[in-house]
Amino acid sequence: MKTPFLFKNVSTFFCVLILSVIAITFVRCTPPPPETPVDNSYRKKLITHKEAQVLFDEYTKTNNRVLAASRNGQPDSRWYSFTIEEMEGYIKYVKESAKKQNLKNVGIKIYMGKYPVDHPVNKMAKPEYAGYQTIFLMPTAKKERSSNANMKSRGTESTDDNEKIESIQPMNMTNLAPPPKAIVERIN
Repeated sequence: MKTPFLFKNVSTFFCVLILSVIAITFVRCTPPPPETPVDNSYRKKLITHKEAQVLFDEYTKTNNRVLAASRNGQPDSRWYSFTIEEMEGYIKYVKESAKKQNLKNVGIKIYMGKYPVDHPVNKMAKPEYAGYQTIFLMPTAKKERSSNANMKSRGTESTDDNEKIESIQPMNMTNLAPPPKAIVERIN
């Protein structure tokens, strides 16, 4: 009687089966590649809550008083917020768009702005923000200059080496706090 092929090489069959299971398990258990580490240069720019209160108080005593006077005693907005997810999403959008355009040294400027009283409602986070100041985020990249242009423009050049990236959209629609009629004394 002839033995079937499968049973002639049972040990080979089991070895292949076991190696296949190990290989599949190994491939599935391999951790994903590590994420690019985040630059920690921000740590040099951290301030204490007490230092933040000093900045807030100085703004209250100076700029905010001027704004309130020009608004017939009504204070203007004092804080603006985006969620972490909104910020992460916007940063990812700027990075990916800049990478596609081969832009280097990309950053984000924070500009002050003000909603006109008749600003379109769908262009603000809430309709009651009309007439209040806001901020918007503007993507920037390092200006590229030739060495000849640098020599000609010395002394007349702006102190900022970054310029806005027109091909990447700015971000607004922030939440802001139009304050109550009383002046806000503390950071909330």
